[in-house]
Amino acid sequence: MTFEYRPYTKSQQTGSKRIKPTQRQMGDIRNSVDKSLKKRSGGVCEACAEARATERAHLTGRKQLDHRTEVYDLAHLCKECHVMLDETIQGLRFRRMAATIIASILK
Repeated sequence: MTFEYRPYTKSQQTGSKRIKPTQRQMGDIRNSVDKSLKKRSGGVCEACAEARATERAHLTGRKQLDHRTEVYDLAHLCKECHVMLDETIQGLRFRRMAATIIASILK
């Protein structure tokens, strides 16, 4: 069996061949999505509707995304609600319910 030697040029070696975005890139929040999220919430926490919203939380986890992050994948929350959303059973239930409702309205 004979193998043909075909070396790559430097530009081929250093050039990016990846077409599909990484999970990190899909989870990144673009400025246009951030503006839409802030407009939707009006600066008020979307979970408790009392405190000022200062944080953005993924309702759909970065690892579960099969598309770039859109406004319906996010919630605008206060710090306490973001901690609740990430660390408690009630938060996980709220996350699923909110993701379903927001996706059905905005998609």
